[in-house]
Amino acid sequence: MLAGTRISVSVASPDLRFSVGWPLHKRKNPMKRSKLALVVVGIVLASLASAQAAVEAYDIDPVHTWVGFSIAHFFTKVPGFFSKVKGSVVVDRSNLAHSTVEAVIEAASITTNTPMRDDDLRSANFFAVARFPAMTFKSKAWKSTGGDTYAVTGDLTIKSVTKEVVLKVTSLGFGPGMKGAAISGWEVSTTLDRRDFDVAADQGMIGNSVDVVIHVEADLRKPTAATP
Repeated sequence: MLAGTRISVSVASPDLRFSVGWPLHKRKNPMKRSKLALVVVGIVLASLASAQAAVEAYDIDPVHTWVGFSIAHFFTKVPGFFSKVKGSVVVDRSNLAHSTVEAVIEAASITTNTPMRDDDLRSANFFAVARFPAMTFKSKAWKSTGGDTYAVTGDLTIKSVTKEVVLKVTSLGFGPGMKGAAISGWEVSTTLDRRDFDVAADQGMIGNSVDVVIHVEADLRKPTAATP
């Protein structure tokens, strides 16, 4: 092998690319160089394994999650919430910007503590829940905005309309919950224009800007048992 030749070791994955090279000036100690190459490869593979191990899936706990909103009735904000939600958050705790989230909200679970108004909201005048029983959100990108906050871009579907929206997401932490089970906590907020989703009835009486605030507790998903 000629002097000045470089030996290189490279490993590539969708999440990690790593390359090491060094010049070969002398022909002596080929075994030492081979051992060094093996060490480098071992370090890279260990890094890959560590990255994969850091990914965790959390299932939204509907009992401890609240999907709330408020909208103006003439001048005064009237609050409401959706009581049935499910979904998951898949996180890379070493870099939360690599996370993803999906959620499904049952439209018929809308509640404003006024039965007559709730029935109207479920009707074809507003959410038409008989035709469109679910609202969905699926993230496409997480961008760190400092500290534990993120701008999460994704597709929100309400009725037959899907639009890209940006959620302000705060990671509240990870740790033990009930009986020591691992959980994560999140806060989410955004503002929507209801007309964007074909929910436009009662113009002039009801405002169009909807403030959304969501509190999420999610349970770490247990590994699936291997099939013998």
